[in-house]
Amino acid sequence: MSDREVLDDISHRRYNPLRGSWILVSPHRAKRPWQGQEETPSETSLPAFDSSCYLCPGNPRAAGGTNPAYPETFVFVNDYSAVKEDQPDYVQPKSGEKLSLLLLQATGVRGKCYVICFNPSHNVTLADMPAEMIVPIIKTWTVLYASHLPKSSPYYQEPVAELRITVPKDQYTYMQIFENKGAAMGCSNPHPHGQAWTTTCIPEEAGLEIQNMKEYKRKHGTGLLKDYVDLEIAKMERVVALNDHFAALCPWWAVWPFETMVICRREVRILPELTKEEQVGLAEIISIVTKKYDNLFETSFPYSMGIHQAPLDSDPEDREACHLHLHFVPPLLRSATVKKFLVGYELMAEPQRDITPEQAAERLRNLRGDEVYRGKLMYNTGTEA
Repeated sequence: MSDREVLDDISHRRYNPLRGSWILVSPHRAKRPWQGQEETPSETSLPAFDSSCYLCPGNPRAAGGTNPAYPETFVFVNDYSAVKEDQPDYVQPKSGEKLSLLLLQATGVRGKCYVICFNPSHNVTLADMPAEMIVPIIKTWTVLYASHLPKSSPYYQEPVAELRITVPKDQYTYMQIFENKGAAMGCSNPHPHGQAWTTTCIPEEAGLEIQNMKEYKRKHGTGLLKDYVDLEIAKMERVVALNDHFAALCPWWAVWPFETMVICRREVRILPELTKEEQVGLAEIISIVTKKYDNLFETSFPYSMGIHQAPLDSDPEDREACHLHLHFVPPLLRSATVKKFLVGYELMAEPQRDITPEQAAERLRNLRGDEVYRGKLMYNTGTEA
């Protein structure tokens, strides 16, 4: 009996070298009956233009100002940013009660948050877009990141006029680019958009990955994710989609039922290092993965997607250890209405999943990735084919 056959049938733990953590896998639990909460499937019948949407071209925004008639992407500073550029500094006191100094630590965080509209059409998602419509989004992510690098970086780029952004007042340390798709992921507006938060600190999740990638390179002399993506391509057990430049796969250590990672096949640290061909390859993989997601349960599939790359400004060893990759974290478990919850054991002990990543990858791999189940949207008309 092969390792795959054994692990498909027994409870076991898997190690995540990116986080230095473990996950419990319980394949037999996928057969249990479900009488718990069921979600409302995502809405897909939307107009191409919504006069009440604060992200549609030409519309007023929630906190004032008017959107331009943008033809592709549009970036603006978030009207309700999670971090601010201007605020009083806070420095942890160095004297006082010993236990307070030890246990009640805090540090101020400054930054700048952006909203990135992916497309002027209100009724599309990444799954509805062909790769050539996703390329401008990748280019916008790239220019936004490059404009926040230190001016000494060879990849620094002055903000282009089309972005309508200004250089930050300070040099920030990290930029997290992400997308929340669907009400199940807390998305407050269905217009296709993502965000980018820049901060004076490296966030914990990215920091864990950087530390583990750095330690792996110190110990083995090679890149963790370069070794990993090469191994996965050789085995093809968890690969969902593949081209010359990127691989999409359900990672060995995935927590969420249909979680995927998109990993650059070349050791690239940041978006600005991608060639034009690699940008197209990334767009193709994003298009395929999001279409497969929608086709899985024939619904507009909710997820959170985040790009992990080298910090904007950090220790050279940290930057050299990084490897550009994307995480897609969708909540749905067994249908369009049943989602995975991280509760009980997951909160108090460690993450747990039911179906194995190999089973998830096989289901996604066998789905169409060239067109979504609902057909092609007719752009700018508000009708569906």
